[in-house]
Amino acid sequence: MAVETVLQGLENSNYTLTEEQQDIKKCVREFAEAVIPDRAAQIDEDAKFPWDIYKEMIKNDLVAVPYPEEYGGLGLDPVAECIVVEELSRVDLSCSLACMVNSLGSKPILLGGNDQQKKKYITSIAKEGKICAFGLTEAGAGSDFMGIQTKAVKKGDKYIINGSKLFISHGNLADFITVFAKTDPKAGIRGLSCFIIEKDYPGFKVGKTEHKLGIRGSETAELIFEDMEVPAENLLSSEGSGWKIAMNTLDCSRPGVGAQGVGVAQGALDCAFKYAQEREQFDQPIANFEAVQNMLVDMEIRTQAARLMVYRGAEAVNANNKNKAMYSSLAKCYGGDVAMRVTTDAVQVLGGYGYTKEFPVERMMRDAKITQIYEGTNQVQRMVISRHLLKNYK
Repeated sequence: MAVETVLQGLENSNYTLTEEQQDIKKCVREFAEAVIPDRAAQIDEDAKFPWDIYKEMIKNDLVAVPYPEEYGGLGLDPVAECIVVEELSRVDLSCSLACMVNSLGSKPILLGGNDQQKKKYITSIAKEGKICAFGLTEAGAGSDFMGIQTKAVKKGDKYIINGSKLFISHGNLADFITVFAKTDPKAGIRGLSCFIIEKDYPGFKVGKTEHKLGIRGSETAELIFEDMEVPAENLLSSEGSGWKIAMNTLDCSRPGVGAQGVGVAQGALDCAFKYAQEREQFDQPIANFEAVQNMLVDMEIRTQAARLMVYRGAEAVNANNKNKAMYSSLAKCYGGDVAMRVTTDAVQVLGGYGYTKEFPVERMMRDAKITQIYEGTNQVQRMVISRHLLKNYK
C-alpha cells in the first residue's frame, strides 16, 4: 500500500492554528505564566496535589475544555485540548496533569456511558471540578491488559469487585474512578468490563502512595477492592466491552501525552536559549559557540517536529480516522522521546547550574521521563506503530 493511501483522510490537514486556537494558546500561556511559576518548585518539593492552582483552573474553565457543551463543558476538539496541555506543561508538567488525568479517567464514560451516566459524572467534572481517575494498571498487568486479575461478579442489582490497581494517578484524590475488571475470566479480551466506582463505596480503600522521580505534584496511589459493592447501573456499555473502551480511550488520550512532551521540551528549550545568551565564557555569551548553537538548533528541530506530530495525532482522533491508533502512538512516542532528549540537553547547556534546583530544567528532565512510560511505554507504542505499518505497506 502506498504512502498516499496510508495517509488517506489526513492529506488535507492544516497545521496552521486557527484564530480561535491561537487565542486559546495565548490565554492558557498567560494563565500558566501568571499562576504556576512561583509554585512549581514547591509543588515538586512537597509532592502534593496543587489544589490552589486546580481551583484557578476551574475558575478559568480549563477543567471543562474537552467535555461536550451539553454536559457543561467547552466542547473543544482534541487539537485545542493538546494546545492547553502543552502550554500548562511548558511551565509545569505536574500542573498539566491536574486536569489531564480527569480527561483520561472520564473518557470511558464519554465513550461507553449512557446519557444518565454522562449527566451525573461528566457534568460534575466540567461544572464542579470533581476529580476522576483511570483504573487500569495492576502489579502484574501493565502493558499486558490480559494480565488483569481484578474480578467483578454480579449479585442481584450489584457487582462485587475484588482486586487492586497500581500506579493510579490521583487515585487517592478522585471522587470517582473508571475501573476495569474481568466479568468472565475465561473469555479473554471479551471478558473485560468497565465500571464507575465512587470513593465512598463499601469495600474500597486507598493503599500506598508512590514516592516518585518526577511529576511529584500529581499524586499516584494503589487502590484496593475488597468485596466492593458497585451498583449494576454503573457498568459502562455492557459486560465484555471493557477492552474496546480501554483501547479507544488510550487512542484518544495518547496525543495529549505527546503534547505534554512538547510542552516540557519547549519550557526547557526556552530556559536553555535564555541562559545561553546570558552566560559568558571567554568574554562572550556561550550562545556564540558553534557547539552550543548546534545543540539548541537540534532541540528546536525536535520540538517543532513533535508538535506537528501531536497535531496530526489529535486531528486523526477528532476525525476518527481509520489509522488513528497509529497516529496517536506516533504522537505519544515521538513527543515523549523528544521531551527526554531536549530536557537532558537543556541541563547540559546550563552545565553545573542545570544540575541544581536553582533552575527548573532539572525538574523538567525528571518530569519528562514519565512521558515515555505511562499510557503505554514507548516500546509498546513502537509495537502498535509497526503493526499498522506492516498491515498497510503491502
